[in-house]
Amino acid sequence: MEVNDQKWLKTPAMGFVLIAFMGCLFCACQEKKIAAQVSLEKLLDEMVSVEEQARLPDPYYAGKQVSSYDRSSVSPDSTHWFANADGFGIERIDTVDGRLEKVLFDEQGPGAITRIWITTIDKRGTWRFYFDGQKEPGWTMPAYDLMKFGLSSLGKGLLQAHTSYTPDGKGGNTLFLPIPYSKSCKVTFEDLKGLEPTPKYYQINYRKYAEGTKVETFSKEVAERAADKIKVVDSLLLNPSPARGRVSEKKQLLAAGDSLMLDLPKGENAVYRVAFDVAMEDTADKAQMMRDLVFKASFDGKQTVWVPLSDYAGGGMGSPFVKSWYLDADGKGKVTSRWLMPYKEKGELVLQNASKKAVSVLVSAHVASLPWDNRSLYFYASWKQERNIPVHDKPEEDKKVHEWNFTTLRGTGIYKGDMLTLYNHSPAWYGEGDEKIWVDRDTFPSHFGTGTEDYYNSSWAPVIPFQTPFGGAPRADQESSHGYNTFFRTRHLDGIPFKEGLRFDIEMLSWVKGRVDYATTVYWYGSYQAEAENTSGLEEATVKLQPIPEDLGKYKIPHSIEFEDLKPGSKSAAIQLEKQNMYGFPSGKWSGAAQATAGGGKPGDSIVYQLRDLQRANYRLTIYGTKSADYGIVTFFVNDKPTNIYFDGYNDGVAQTQLPLGSFFPINGTIKLEIRITGANKEMLGKRYMFGLDCIQLMKN
Repeated sequence: MEVNDQKWLKTPAMGFVLIAFMGCLFCACQEKKIAAQVSLEKLLDEMVSVEEQARLPDPYYAGKQVSSYDRSSVSPDSTHWFANADGFGIERIDTVDGRLEKVLFDEQGPGAITRIWITTIDKRGTWRFYFDGQKEPGWTMPAYDLMKFGLSSLGKGLLQAHTSYTPDGKGGNTLFLPIPYSKSCKVTFEDLKGLEPTPKYYQINYRKYAEGTKVETFSKEVAERAADKIKVVDSLLLNPSPARGRVSEKKQLLAAGDSLMLDLPKGENAVYRVAFDVAMEDTADKAQMMRDLVFKASFDGKQTVWVPLSDYAGGGMGSPFVKSWYLDADGKGKVTSRWLMPYKEKGELVLQNASKKAVSVLVSAHVASLPWDNRSLYFYASWKQERNIPVHDKPEEDKKVHEWNFTTLRGTGIYKGDMLTLYNHSPAWYGEGDEKIWVDRDTFPSHFGTGTEDYYNSSWAPVIPFQTPFGGAPRADQESSHGYNTFFRTRHLDGIPFKEGLRFDIEMLSWVKGRVDYATTVYWYGSYQAEAENTSGLEEATVKLQPIPEDLGKYKIPHSIEFEDLKPGSKSAAIQLEKQNMYGFPSGKWSGAAQATAGGGKPGDSIVYQLRDLQRANYRLTIYGTKSADYGIVTFFVNDKPTNIYFDGYNDGVAQTQLPLGSFFPINGTIKLEIRITGANKEMLGKRYMFGLDCIQLMKN
């Protein structure tokens, strides 16, 4: 046989046959390899692979986003660039079998959806996913609600309800399950017939692969096949695997201005875990100390990390508790980072004490061997702070609104996340602005968002701390958003590759004009030549933190009952009562920072309240009310008797007022209060006859 083989190889004709045969085998192997380039399982594996997250993508893709941003925004040089009707933007409307389907997403070519964020006030309707040009949907969702996506294997790692979420009312959710497609994908939503359309907010992040990339399209069969892997990945996102490698550590009492330096093993390696333990006797100094400790890292002779420790940890100013896939912090001085930090030859970690006090610190690193190749990248973390940035409350006033540069990166790399920590000097929501991310040679942002909180995977201006594998809101001091707030977000499959550079701007829009102090930490991977522009240094990092402001929500008028919490005994059917947040009106202080508004009524309509469980004593009643341009005139009856006090609620602007009603004795422990609409000031805007009531004070005589 051996002899025959040799003769065969020496025969020209047979040699050609062999080469052709081997070529066919090679092509078959290549075809088999190409056929498995992108699949649901491969994407799930990539999602929880710290090694793959740190490399240039293969196959390469462009990271993009489609959202419901206001479509009147067309150019930075034109009007409406800051337009804010972000709940109605769509691609178009298709008629399908008599149905009107709003097209939210329509992409041609191979790709994969990597994140879907949505929210609304009315969830009724139907989502449909059409794949590869098919006329019938390949997946259907029976509401504007990702909690009803339809896979039992999804848990809180891959699918998260927002803090505002209610199953049948307002609120939204975010899905991180990858949805790959081979040729095309169209996503539509159909409102329930007969319903008046309400705002439907959405963001869909996706990968756009080069033509010819072989992708297996998502389907029911694929999802069922991957069910076990979905569960495993979901669990890993909530419980990251232990770090690999040998531990290098160093403990030191850091004098003011001193630095701890930890040299890493030589050769092709990667840092899999860095842990910091800062011991502080005086916990009152914690917030400032964690800001004054600066984490720096250098690899192969280049410094790629420079960030205050509190901010690097994902919690920002105050260094609060953080729990996520990449970062953990206990809020007491311990921080764990699982960002992979590869290097070819050498590395050094440094913790600098820029404060005026000594502090004991321990820094440890898990380091393991990791080969370096042409897809390998360095880990970067860059930091920037600016104080007293103006925020504006009217998006239509283009010349008074501006964009703040979150970060600008140059070179080749992949954007992997960011943290925004801030001090809001205004007493109301600061985050109405949209993010705009320009990649390489974009002529229009390839990522145009719908609001700051939306970018950070929440909705409806929440000021509630929350934690997820992909970030959250580690700090939210006050319901108004006054004072300190922190959001952060990390990207797994929705990372944004760039070949030349990336610019991230954000609109400075708020509910009330004012100022904010912003500091951003950006986590990214890049080539050795890559750079972050306009970063900040010690001068900003060591600025003394602002004192925590008064919480207006805790302000209470003594001996009073809040109208927004008081259920009426009866009311005219036309009157609609709502609780109104009053943080956005700096002209005064409302008890509980809220009031009850009554709209929809007309002269003669009324509301009756029963003030119960009162003692046998005379009570002096004072109503604290609100005036506004669309408020009417009301009068008051106590125990069915007129007070002859008429309250004209009209005012050119929002203002407060006190209305003494007199002294009254309870009947069977109850005082009955009726508020009746009598008319309107001739200057009132519209025929609305609204009125606003803060609280009623009951003082014993």
